Amino acid sequence: MNPANDTTRFLPTSVKEMQLLGWDHVDVVLFSGDAYVDHPSFAAAVLGRMLQSAGYNVAIVPQPNWRDDLRDFRKFGAPRLFFGVSAGAMDSMVNHYTAARRRRSDDAYTPGGRHGMRPDYPTIVYSQILRDIFPDTPIVAGGIEASMRRLSHYDYWQDRLRPSLITECAADMLIYGMGEKVILELAKRIASGEKIGDITDMRQTVIVRPAEEMPKTSGNTDIVLASFEECRRDKRSQAANFRHIEEQSNAMDGGAVIWQQHGNKVVKVNPMHPAMTTGEIDAAFDLPYTRLPHPRYKGKSIPAYEMIKHSVNIHRGCFGGCAFCTISAHQGKFIASRSKESIMREVRQVIAMDDFKGYLSDLGGPSANMYAMGGKNLKACAKCRRPSCLHPSPCPNLKTDHRPLLDIYHSVDSLPGMKKSFIGSGVRYDLSMHVTGNADIDKANRRYNSELIEHHVSGRLKVAPEHTATHILDIMRKPSFELYHQFKKIFDNVNRRCGLRQQLIPYFISSHPGCHETDMAELAAETKDLGLHLEQVQDFTPTPMTLSTEIYYTGYHPYTLERVYTPRTPADKEAQRKYFFWYDPSRRNDITSSLRRMHRQDLIEKLYPRRR
Repeated sequence: MNPANDTTRFLPTSVKEMQLLGWDHVDVVLFSGDAYVDHPSFAAAVLGRMLQSAGYNVAIVPQPNWRDDLRDFRKFGAPRLFFGVSAGAMDSMVNHYTAARRRRSDDAYTPGGRHGMRPDYPTIVYSQILRDIFPDTPIVAGGIEASMRRLSHYDYWQDRLRPSLITECAADMLIYGMGEKVILELAKRIASGEKIGDITDMRQTVIVRPAEEMPKTSGNTDIVLASFEECRRDKRSQAANFRHIEEQSNAMDGGAVIWQQHGNKVVKVNPMHPAMTTGEIDAAFDLPYTRLPHPRYKGKSIPAYEMIKHSVNIHRGCFGGCAFCTISAHQGKFIASRSKESIMREVRQVIAMDDFKGYLSDLGGPSANMYAMGGKNLKACAKCRRPSCLHPSPCPNLKTDHRPLLDIYHSVDSLPGMKKSFIGSGVRYDLSMHVTGNADIDKANRRYNSELIEHHVSGRLKVAPEHTATHILDIMRKPSFELYHQFKKIFDNVNRRCGLRQQLIPYFISSHPGCHETDMAELAAETKDLGLHLEQVQDFTPTPMTLSTEIYYTGYHPYTLERVYTPRTPADKEAQRKYFFWYDPSRRNDITSSLRRMHRQDLIEKLYPRRR
């Protein structure tokens, strides 16, 4: 049998597959809004394999049909320990809708890219179905949707503040962040006889408790937030809450217990685990993944898998702290790096794949060049609540040495069968360009930029300056646009020296909090001077639990509680977005009319100079 068609190499998705493995029961059943791909980039596979490695029988039900007779929810019966439910690798509303709230026509995590294979808010839908069918079986929610909605949060698609997801779904417990350690501990405790309702102290879990358990005031080990009802009445309270939530998410030791009252109940958020050790993250990546979609999808392409199947993730976490990003809230800001040996083992697995042609599509992480980086003095890091180690400038306590990463690149590229490894994930050039004053490190970091551009770009290097205006970049927690100019000079010089014709592709965002129409007009003029016809652009989309979203919804900056202007109406958003496309003749009259209204004749002359 072709190994790709052998279901016994995968976790079972049906009773027949379970029986082929010789099982007479399952301990845990995982429901996911995504297709089942047995690969370390897909959470259901990772958690299932982790539980399997500890001796548990685990089944996966990918994209269950919630609209028929619910046979997908019934087929395995009640598991011995618990059900796990997740919306998948993305928040379902981000997956389903555009920034203009229009329904998307495809879904990258579904075979054939077909849309409509998961409901809106699957965590709520799946858990309620399971609770109705199996009223006595524990249900645990997890994944990015649950993680980012663990406390009161703004939902852009419904344009309202929603309570913690744990109060709206039928789950007994919510796991937030990366779940390997938590799900193993939970399985062990339930298997030993503990009731899920009695497990109230486990890290990285969210539970509902009686209101009388909540402390009266905040202290060293507890933070009492403004209640959901107070946040609904007063947006300033919601903004103030966010600062506490973000600071605790970024705490090295996991921080304090967070409490938020919802009516006559209270939501308790236990602290995060510290970042995984190298041994722990290696253990998660070294599990016996087939690295393939389940045979049930034979002949169908899963776009998200096609994008990453020849890539390798080398670390987790991000200390960039970008205001519009959820990575640190989910993975933390402290970097968990895999060992070189673990990385090389996975690269060899990729090389051995039948369809591998010698080109690794990505050797990166949340930010590609943070591998093996962290604080020099960890005692200082333990006290720090700074949300970004790079903004407003790189922390003097931060190790920015790119030599360990260069060693990984060199070792990977030297493997038989490897023609070239590309870096497809985002690079923080403010990190690689930072001058430390240490001659050896600064020399190595200059070499990193040069080698990156010469050897690891597949024709186009994508970077994310996001904007050109300093006051907006400050809100975004991004470096000055002047640094982009400097990096472009390096990029152009390396291309010229090496005889390459590569492109530097910058990402930009319109309608971000703090951005006025004149700021977008100036962005258009400045990028025109650089010879750019922008392609990688997007309108700001508020997603749960980001600084930018809190400003968008509340109108206040959570760290200063000062007012911040934010474009909110479709007309205001389109008035900003059009400047990305100043070069489109159909936009010219609208843009020139707007610039005259703003008395910016100077920008008209820059964008559309009269021929002499």
